[in-house]
Amino acid sequence: MRMRPILATIHLDALRHNLAIVKKIAPKSNVMAVVKANAYGHGLLRVAKGLAETDGFAVLGINEAISLREAGYKQTIMLLEGVFEADELELAAQWALSIVVHNEQQMAILENVVLSQPIEIFLKMNTGMNRLGFRPQVYATQIQRLSKLANVKNIVMMTHFAAADEDSGISEALAKFHEATQTFSYQTSVANSAALLRYPESHTDWVRPGIMLYGATPVSGQAATSFGLKPAMQLTTEIIAVQTLQAGESVGYGHTFTAKELTRVGIVACGYADGYPRHAPSGTPIAINGKVTKTLGRVSMDMLFADISDILEADVGSAVELWGAQVTVDAVAEASGTVGYELLCAVAPRVPFEVIETHG
Repeated sequence: MRMRPILATIHLDALRHNLAIVKKIAPKSNVMAVVKANAYGHGLLRVAKGLAETDGFAVLGINEAISLREAGYKQTIMLLEGVFEADELELAAQWALSIVVHNEQQMAILENVVLSQPIEIFLKMNTGMNRLGFRPQVYATQIQRLSKLANVKNIVMMTHFAAADEDSGISEALAKFHEATQTFSYQTSVANSAALLRYPESHTDWVRPGIMLYGATPVSGQAATSFGLKPAMQLTTEIIAVQTLQAGESVGYGHTFTAKELTRVGIVACGYADGYPRHAPSGTPIAINGKVTKTLGRVSMDMLFADISDILEADVGSAVELWGAQVTVDAVAEASGTVGYELLCAVAPRVPFEVIETHG
C-alpha cells in the first residue's frame, strides 16, 4: 500500500561527523551532547546511536534519562533542569544520573533526603540569562553547602550564556563566573554550541553542544556549512498535483499569492500539521528535483505550494526537499522569522522517520 510520501531521514554519519568536529575544536574537553526535546525532534534513541562516542548526554526529563540507561548507555547523563520532587532524586541515584541544581528548593530537597547512593551535581550559576541558577554573589555559599552533603559525590560548576551567538558575546558572563568560582577546584562547564564555535576560552572541562550536533547553525548570519557541519535530518516529500495559474489567478487560502504571469505550481504533500511553519511566506526556499525554487501562498494543514515554472520536468511524483542538504533548515527558519531549533523540534508525530547509517 502506497503511503503519503513525506519522510524524515536521520543520517547517523552526519551526527558522528558533527560530534567529531566538536572533539576537534575542543580536544581537551569532555563532550556533553544535548539531546533534550526528543533530541531536537530527531528521536532520542536514534540520535544516541549516532552520538554513542560522546562522553555524556544532557536531557530534560528523568524519563529520557532512564530510556538512555535502559538502552545500555553508561555515559554521564545529566538532567538539565534537575529534579522537581524528592522521589525523582532517589530515581536519579538509582540510575546513576547527574542533576543540575539551580534553586533553593532543589537544594533543600537534596539536604533533606537520604539517597541510596551519592550523585553528581552540576551547580548552575546565573550569569545574566536570568532563567535558572544562583546569582554569583551567593554561589560560593551553595558550593559550600553541597560539599558537606553525603548525598553528593562530585560537583561541577556550570553556567549558560545568554549571548554567545550575539555581538556582545560571553566576556562579561564568563568574568562573573570566573570571579565567583576562582577559589574552588571543581570541574566547570560553560560552553553551548555558539560559545564552543566562537570562543575557545569557553572550552573547559565539559562542553555542551546542542544544535550544532544536528547540523544547524547556532550563530545567526553564519551558515552551518561554514563550520563544516552536516545536516542530520532531511525532510522530504513529493508533488501530488500540478496547477497552472494564469495571470491574475491565486493559489491557497486567502489568495496571498496571485500570479503576475503564467505560473506552474507544484502542490506539495507537507503542511503545518507535519511541522512545517504556517507562517512561512511566499519565497521560502524549497528544492524540487534537486533544484532550489520558492514556495507560493499560504501553507495549509496538509499541503503547501511551490513554483515549478522553471523546472520543466517537475510533475506529480517529483522529489521535494523541505530541508536537508539542498535547502538548510536555517534558510527555511530565517525566511519564516524563526530559528532552526524550532522547526526541527516541531516535526509532527505523524511524519514517519527512517534512519540510515551513511549518505552513500
